[in-house]
This record gives sequence, C-alpha cells and structure tokens, in this order.
Amino acid sequence: MAIEHIDTSCITDDSLPWMPFHPYSDLVSVKLFHVDPVRGEVISALRAPPGAQLPRHRHAGSATIYTVQGRWRYLEHDWVAGPGSVVIETSDEQHTPQALPDGTDDVIMFMVSSGESLLLDVEGRVVATENWRTAVARYLGYCRDNDIEPVDVSGPNA
Repeated sequence: MAIEHIDTSCITDDSLPWMPFHPYSDLVSVKLFHVDPVRGEVISALRAPPGAQLPRHRHAGSATIYTVQGRWRYLEHDWVAGPGSVVIETSDEQHTPQALPDGTDDVIMFMVSSGESLLLDVEGRVVATENWRTAVARYLGYCRDNDIEPVDVSGPNA
C-alpha cells in the first residue's frame, strides 16, 4: 500500500452501537470506534452511570482518556477527572475506575489505548485480558445478537 492511498477517516458517533461491557459490568457500556491490529490500539468510548465501578486493572501499554461528560476517579488517586480532563495512564499502573456517585449525568470517556488491559482480582492476579481482539469479538457478537450490520472497525474508513 502506498502512502498516497491512505485517506483520512471520519467516524460518526451514531453509526456505532453502545454495547454492554459484559462480563465486567451490567451498568457500563462501551462503543468501539476503531482498532489497529498492527499497533494493538483500541479507540473507544465508555459510558457509566453515577456510582458505577469497573474492575481494577493495569495496562501493558499506554492509555489516554478524555472526559466528555460526568466526573470520575481512580480509587487509588485523590484527583477527580471532569469534563475536559485528560488522563494519561502509564504502563503497568494498577487502578480502579469509579464514576462519582454524586453526579446526575453518566460519565462518558473517549479512550485511546494500546496493548492489553489486564483485569485483576483483589490479590492483583490477572483474571482476564482485554485487547483489540476481544473488543472486536464483543462488537461482532453484539451486532450478530442484535441484527446489526457490522462495519470493519479495523479498516481505514471504519
């Protein structure tokens, strides 16, 4: 492929579904925008109601999170991310995301992550792995189960 043939993409939010973030939470939803299998990158959004908490995890690569709406934090830190905040996660740090329970709006985060996310039990042992493959499998399964025509989320115009 020649660089002259790579085109800029625009992915519209309403063209992709919000999916339950099973099996980790019945309250949290994720929207997959794009995956890059070569770099192991996942571009997605996460939506969580006030008070929802996700499992403690760590990333094998980096993650950058932009807060679109709501307020959230990591239980292991004393800062709070609100609309317009950018959180830059270093590789291998363990953290437990929580949507603050005092809000009225769902938390919506836009995320770009690379590598694997390793979900941990209370002793810090890896109990599950999330990556671009699991993100695509979740998306395709949701589309199949809900009679939605999937798009190629790994393609140049996904």
